[in-house]
Amino acid sequence: QVRIVESGGCLVQPGGSLRLSCAASGGFFSVYTMGWYRQAPGSQRELVATITRNGATNYADSAKGRFTISRDSTHNTSTVSLEMNSLKPEDTAVYYCNFIRGNTNNNYWGQGIQVTVSS
Repeated sequence: QVRIVESGGCLVQPGGSLRLSCAASGGFFSVYTMGWYRQAPGSQRELVATITRNGATNYADSAKGRFTISRDSTHNTSTVSLEMNSLKPEDTAVYYCNFIRGNTNNNYWGQGIQVTVSS
């Protein structure tokens, strides 16, 4: 059974840093492309960053130079993390992790975690 658990969201001041983590188990997630998306109130969900099984990364323009995505896999669990620095109020959103495997219907989402950047 697939299980995905996000952690790390909270309230942080502008200019601060935060690390989000998302752990997936119950599947062969080491071969999946992993990513982070976010959705602010009244807006559509948007890409933040993705990382392939080979470590190739892709960032939204708003994330470049401030955010770093990384991944790790053990025998039973795969984890994708997002290190966020120099946070801005416009980074406030619900952040979702995603695991997707090309050429399949395997597409899994985390439950979403709130990040609020405010003084």
